[in-house]
Amino acid sequence: MIFIRLLPVLLSFLLMAAHFLRAGQTVPVLVLVLLLAMLLVKKYWVPWLIQGVLLLGALEWVLTLVSLAQYRMGTGQAWTRMAIILGVVALFTALSGLVFRSLAMKKRYSRG
Repeated sequence: MIFIRLLPVLLSFLLMAAHFLRAGQTVPVLVLVLLLAMLLVKKYWVPWLIQGVLLLGALEWVLTLVSLAQYRMGTGQAWTRMAIILGVVALFTALSGLVFRSLAMKKRYSRG
């Protein structure tokens, strides 16, 4: 059941890893994979760490959106659909950290 609750987090991390892998940046990919392994650690600080990374990931998606939109506008290419898709991905990434607010997750990652 915990796996199903963590699916949004897992998907967000995999999308971020694919984004960095496509850009040829292997270090962030390795860091993201290691951070996913942190979900197995039942410590109170793990949700804070994961939520922080998700917010940074959402910021990366927004920066990518702005960069690509500016490029496409400058070259006269269509950009609206790309902006909507990346905006939804950024929102999904930011909101996926809310899974840690459930009672089951609070029990799993409690101080006790």
